Amino acid sequence: MSMFVIGYYAALIAASCLAAYFQRRQVFLLLFSLTLVSFVLGIIGGVPALRVVTICAGLLALAAGTSYAFREFLIQISKPGLAKELRTAPLTAAFGMFVIFTYAIAGVFAPWIAPHGESEVISSAFAPADESMLLGADQLGRDIFSRIIFGARNSVGIALVATTLAFVMGALAGLLAAVKGGWFDNFIGRTADVIMSVPSLIFALLMLSIFGTNLWVIVVVVAVIYSPRVFRLTRAVAGNIVVMDYIEAAKLRGEGDWYLIRKEILPNSTAPLIAEFGLEFCFVFLLIAGLSFLGLGIQPPTADWGSMVRENATLISFGDITPLIPAAAIALLTVAVNFVVDWMLFRSSGLKEM
Repeated sequence: MSMFVIGYYAALIAASCLAAYFQRRQVFLLLFSLTLVSFVLGIIGGVPALRVVTICAGLLALAAGTSYAFREFLIQISKPGLAKELRTAPLTAAFGMFVIFTYAIAGVFAPWIAPHGESEVISSAFAPADESMLLGADQLGRDIFSRIIFGARNSVGIALVATTLAFVMGALAGLLAAVKGGWFDNFIGRTADVIMSVPSLIFALLMLSIFGTNLWVIVVVVAVIYSPRVFRLTRAVAGNIVVMDYIEAAKLRGEGDWYLIRKEILPNSTAPLIAEFGLEFCFVFLLIAGLSFLGLGIQPPTADWGSMVRENATLISFGDITPLIPAAAIALLTVAVNFVVDWMLFRSSGLKEM
């Protein structure tokens, strides 16, 4: 038995005992469960399996420490009211906010962060990584690392614009339908049902085949696809508010529809709508990435994570994981946004931890 194995198990057992002694129940269960899993993996896979577990545990510990430090940083720079809310945020939400912040910095300052231009050819096709190219070159000799940085601006930026447009269209229609009711409510509702009855990917492929793959066409098509989802949520939330007594009192005062929407309904439905914005962003982001992977999304030479996976997919046949990096960037942002949305939904639901 190597010294690594002895030290590994000794560290886990010692940490488990300390957690039990100080009555840290969750920490003890986590550490001792890891000890049992490591024991089984050690029998099956030997020392290499334990090294993989150690690396994964180290990465998780690094992510947890970074999340805790970033949450404390936000608490220190925030106003007292917001700081109080941030203290209740779990580490998963803090991790999500840190990832979103990192992506935002990469997108805004992409020309200064990226070592090379977005479409600059600097080497031969599929050149290996070196001092000037951290991840090597793509099929045309462009720096993959630089294109990933620029992809943060293009992929995330276009998804954000499309989500905002979808949210404005759907929320406005939902609020008007809740306030006016009658034939207008039925007409908008049936229109939304027709759009939602068509699979989003098929609808997008059909529209882009007809109108082309211009960026603004992509934004409008994606916004039309996802605005009915926002409409249905907004209509449901606003429908529960319009029957309240203070809405009836406002109507008796002679207030108009826009006053009811701006002053009465919208302020009382902000929390679920903000959470819905995060969810819609994930759906839109994944749809645009999928369209780019199929060749009908963001067109070359513009850097986009979906198209980068398609362009460099042949490297997987040679055991190179480079094409998986833009795919991992897509997955990481999606998970991060969902972490933040889960926390916001928990806060807006009124649930409290026991």
